[in-house]
Amino acid sequence: MTTSRASAVWEGKLRDGKGTFKAGSGAFSGGYSFRTRFEGAAGTNPEELIAAAEAACFSMALAGGLEAGGAPATRVETTAACTIDKVGDGFKITTMDLKVRARVPGIDAAKFAAAAEAAKEGCPVSSALKGNVRFTLDAKLE
Repeated sequence: MTTSRASAVWEGKLRDGKGTFKAGSGAFSGGYSFRTRFEGAAGTNPEELIAAAEAACFSMALAGGLEAGGAPATRVETTAACTIDKVGDGFKITTMDLKVRARVPGIDAAKFAAAAEAAKEGCPVSSALKGNVRFTLDAKLE
């Protein structure tokens, strides 16, 4: 099987420090800080990276499921929103909201909804988060 890697470095104190991360493949890298994570400052954060991973994984899983069911998609576009909240003394990722719009010739809305639900339950990133994060799904055909 495939093992994917990434690395991160944090320098300084929590509130005024800064971090950098990079994908092992070199495909992407960036910086993050307390402000980008908790105060809405411009830049990325770990939750945005998890949202990107979920959106990509879900889109692939849905495309694969639709194809296996005899109705291949011509386009699947997923937006994922990962929410972190204060829980007790710390922080926790609480919700992953998925919004998918797809073009799938020859499929009805009920079969599409079932395929989207199966993708949400079956994609590896969803499975890694399952039981810890509440998922919502808004799936519609274009």
